[in-house]
Amino acid sequence: MDTIAGFFSFITTPVSWVIVQFHKLYGAIFGPDTGWAWGLSIVSLVILIRICLIPLFVKQIKATRAMQTLQPEMKKIQERYKSDKQRQSEEMMKLYKESGTNPLSSCLPILAQSPFFFALYHVLNGIASNKKVGVIDQQLLDSARDAHIFGAPLAVKFTDSADKVASLGASLTDVRVVTALMIILMSASQFFTQRQLMTKNVDTTVKTPFMQQQKMLMYVFPIMFAVFGINFPVGVLVYWLTTNVWTMGQQMYVIRQNPTPGSKAQAAYLERLQKHVTEAKKTRSRGQSRAIKAIVAKGRDRNEYERKFINGLNKAGLAAQADGTVMVSDTVTTTEDGTPAAGGAPKRQQPKRQSKAKRQAAPTAGAAKADAEPGAKPSLTKSDDGSAKDTDKSGEPKDAAAKDAGTKGKPGASGGQQPGQGTRSKAKSGQRKGQQRPKHPSKK
Repeated sequence: MDTIAGFFSFITTPVSWVIVQFHKLYGAIFGPDTGWAWGLSIVSLVILIRICLIPLFVKQIKATRAMQTLQPEMKKIQERYKSDKQRQSEEMMKLYKESGTNPLSSCLPILAQSPFFFALYHVLNGIASNKKVGVIDQQLLDSARDAHIFGAPLAVKFTDSADKVASLGASLTDVRVVTALMIILMSASQFFTQRQLMTKNVDTTVKTPFMQQQKMLMYVFPIMFAVFGINFPVGVLVYWLTTNVWTMGQQMYVIRQNPTPGSKAQAAYLERLQKHVTEAKKTRSRGQSRAIKAIVAKGRDRNEYERKFINGLNKAGLAAQADGTVMVSDTVTTTEDGTPAAGGAPKRQQPKRQSKAKRQAAPTAGAAKADAEPGAKPSLTKSDDGSAKDTDKSGEPKDAAAKDAGTKGKPGASGGQQPGQGTRSKAKSGQRKGQQRPKHPSKK
């Protein structure tokens, strides 16, 4: 550890200078030799570093979500080129380049604060060894050695001997209790941070090896902190416990306000958003408008929770707009799958299918209506041989009536038809005798 701390010694002077400046501030309030002054100086150093790392934390969130999205594609590449590791690596890099994702982005906050961690370790180790480090002179060194946090000096470790602890004016029992309690809190905060990430902010619809990896880290990291924590000075434990608590609170805020799509956290967020928007009949903040705008833009690609949110707004008489606002509307402009609903173009109605009896009665009713109207014009009817003929009001063909008028007075013309004439004219090949059933108008 001393070798690693020496490697990061280039940042030791800035870190020691920041601690000294905070010590002057808190020393004026609590006293320069108190544990509160030095302990709060370390806590303030952590807060300052984490504020500077917020942009990297945002990149970490985006990278983690992008990696979750790419997991199905990565699994396909691994199965397709499982016998060719080189081709598999090339396809992976191509996938990262096309999606603009960097796997190392999820580790940026940890990598960025590592130099500060080892520099602080080097400073506290120098205090324990009574060596000047950075801008800490002998007077500040004596003040730091006399400072105790709950009875434990800043520079002692869990594994230090009783003689070394006694030389710093403390008892071994106090040191073991304080360091053990801080190690437990440090490991528990790390476990809770990873657990809330896995149980609340992961898309439950996608089952990938990445989720199994994160679940394994949920148990591995706390164990690592517990093992290595016994070799950390009390000041370093204060630093690491503070940064874990900061990470936990920061992640809780992100999960609550900007959850991963498809996760349980998103379901809870959309329920709260729907309640607030329904009560106010409008969006109250830019964050709410951005969330609604993103959901509307997805259209048919919305997940279950987003469709439920749009449905809830529609039932409340509100319509989500493309710019992220909502408006009161009597008609629903969008449905749960993103398609236009009421208020748009009316759908074409299909005509109802008539029954067989109605279809047969239609021609008869039309003919009766034509006979009932005075001055009705002759209409065309279809004869037995398939030719169209004009008919008068009585429904008889006009040419047949003229023929009867011209043959009156001739032998055999009066008194009706010749024997067998009607039978020959009506009973043709393939037709039944008697009255024929009228055909459907569509078959004319």
